[in-house]
Amino acid sequence: MESGSPTSSAKAKYLQIADDLAAQIRSGALAPGNAVPSEAELMERYGVASGTVRKAVAELRTTQLIETHHGRGSFVRSRPPVQRKSSDRFRRAHRLAGKAAYLAEAEQSGGTPSVNVLFVGPVDAPSEIAERLGVKAGAKVLARKRRYFRDGTPTEEATSYLPWDVVKDIPEMFAENPGGGGIYARLEERGHVLAEFTETVRARLATKAESAALTLSPGSPVIHLVRSAMTDAGRVVEVCDTVMAADQFVLDYRFAARD
Repeated sequence: MESGSPTSSAKAKYLQIADDLAAQIRSGALAPGNAVPSEAELMERYGVASGTVRKAVAELRTTQLIETHHGRGSFVRSRPPVQRKSSDRFRRAHRLAGKAAYLAEAEQSGGTPSVNVLFVGPVDAPSEIAERLGVKAGAKVLARKRRYFRDGTPTEEATSYLPWDVVKDIPEMFAENPGGGGIYARLEERGHVLAEFTETVRARLATKAESAALTLSPGSPVIHLVRSAMTDAGRVVEVCDTVMAADQFVLDYRFAARD
């Protein structure tokens, strides 16, 4: 068995193993939902150390061919990641058709979406959120916290914060289900016409709480996305703080070329 030292040959070996397993996945020999052979099985099959096997499995996760569940092992992905298209996800046509952005995206990717509302009610605005909303830190705002699923697997948690003076007279905002088209449809019905969205995106490792909420392995990456929704009057009427399982999403942005 190899020593597992970080040499170029060792690197070539784990890539070779990853390529071999990828070929089995693409050919259907390892079908969607099937368990990837265990670490011990792969060590014996390829005559390598455990570190090389782990690097090969990590390579397959990076290419989104497999997913790992803590305590259960690694499995061939049964569905492609949700593709979030910035140029499409907040189209007014989706709201008019009664679909919120996540539901439309998940359906397009071939999955069955669902949402679990965790909390709806007044909270004191955290300082970063307050700054984005243009209110004082600690001001009363409405928070709506949800956990989203695709085919029963949790993929993201999102908390929307909305100015109290904007939502206090919109009863649907306080319901678990705000109605077709989601909260943006309700805002626009009350004259808060949305004109622009801005997003701040960063990648980091999941916290312990986030790993538990999204059933991620310890040390898994997440996408932390904070979005502001601005009206045509220039007011930010929602800030959405979202944590997404990084292997479940592809973020697709389109920019206009400018002088």
